[in-house]
Amino acid sequence: MSNKPASQPQGSFVMDVQKIREQARKHMSDGSVTQSYSADKETVLKLLNDALATEIVCTLRYKRHHFMAKGINSEAVATEFAEHAAEEQEHADRFAERIVQLGGAPDFAPDSLKTRSHSEYKEGGNLTDMIRENLIAERIAIDTYREIIRYLGDNDITTRRIFEDVLAVEEEHADDMADLLEGRE
Repeated sequence: MSNKPASQPQGSFVMDVQKIREQARKHMSDGSVTQSYSADKETVLKLLNDALATEIVCTLRYKRHHFMAKGINSEAVATEFAEHAAEEQEHADRFAERIVQLGGAPDFAPDSLKTRSHSEYKEGGNLTDMIRENLIAERIAIDTYREIIRYLGDNDITTRRIFEDVLAVEEEHADDMADLLEGRE
């Protein structure tokens, strides 16, 4: 007996569960990438690996700034840098997990991080420069992640949601850096 009704009222929802079951058994080695996955997987893996590189570079920059923060109010700013570094590392981990889910390999190669990262690793000569460089990097991440979200659309909803979640945190980071910078300029 088929799961499909003989006639379908307009606007009704129908799916061929039997076909879905058969495809699931037939393509088990593809893991979470099913027949309905409509994105270009190789492009998505590249975008994820580039985002992974971006988050690693941001983690490293925030870590350096945390330890190098000096001057008036530097303790509070250093604490903010440390919190952001931990959140950037969480983003990197999420991207790496998704790469593996899609059957790829996360690229942690140090020699290519700089060229794959959307943002740059800028040390900053003083606390104000550090805040400024972090704000610039956050703004770059915001714009590049928005572009990726638009590209993904409905073709890979799970990856899009990860980018949306990360984007929301990057916007918070940018606001934090802008607030810190406001009192210094």
